[in-house]
Amino acid sequence: MGSATTQALAASIQTLAAANGVTLETARELFAAAQAIGESSQLSGALADPAAPAAARQNVVSAVFSGLSENTRTVLKTVVTERWSNADELIDGIDELAIRAATIADSGADIEGELFGFSRVVASNPELELALGSRLGGRDAKVALIDRLLAGTTSAPAALIVTSMVRQPRERRIRQLLSRAMRIVSDQRDRVVATVYSASALSDAQRARLADALSRRYGGEIALNVVIDPTVLGGLRVQIADDVIDGSIAARLADLRQKLAG
Repeated sequence: MGSATTQALAASIQTLAAANGVTLETARELFAAAQAIGESSQLSGALADPAAPAAARQNVVSAVFSGLSENTRTVLKTVVTERWSNADELIDGIDELAIRAATIADSGADIEGELFGFSRVVASNPELELALGSRLGGRDAKVALIDRLLAGTTSAPAALIVTSMVRQPRERRIRQLLSRAMRIVSDQRDRVVATVYSASALSDAQRARLADALSRRYGGEIALNVVIDPTVLGGLRVQIADDVIDGSIAARLADLRQKLAG
């Protein structure tokens, strides 16, 4: 992400945070706007052109997206007023705002957990990942498949995020998109995501103790995503961003073998 994009995204996030009445429809409209811009090189070029006056870019938003709510148009006008490194990063920025809007719309939903759960389903099913990532299948067919998989098991915000990503992957794999969405949701909620690999399920007490210990270490609320992985044998392996805390028996055995090998 370029420095121009970093500043543009920060300003856009502030505008979204200041907006009144952000709903799931706001998120849906932002996803739709990102898709429309991504599918038109002429539109994306006009909105990301740093040489064009800001007022002209805002006028394009008013003309093209006149059917969207005032909240959404206000956010989009801020987006296009900012200077982005390129058109792709502008579209990514709108996608991120859509994910944040979905998170704001339902503060009680366990969106991170639901996205993580679906990512594990995809990881364990290569045929599903292939079907979602293939260029051969129609977009509507993929969305219909997702709707069937998530029906009755996932909150409306998480379902919207997943279906929107499947609808507009832009050459990225679904698990990569899910990981990005989880990071954005956690950041919106001021949480740190910890992926925990354990040979068996953790009890509620174990989860609470681990979350408390990690919270003290990283200075923030922790969202735990637990992966059952028999290869760790025992103990835990914890990954937070680029940090890995490996207290698994498998890691200790590997270290012992290395020392014995000299």
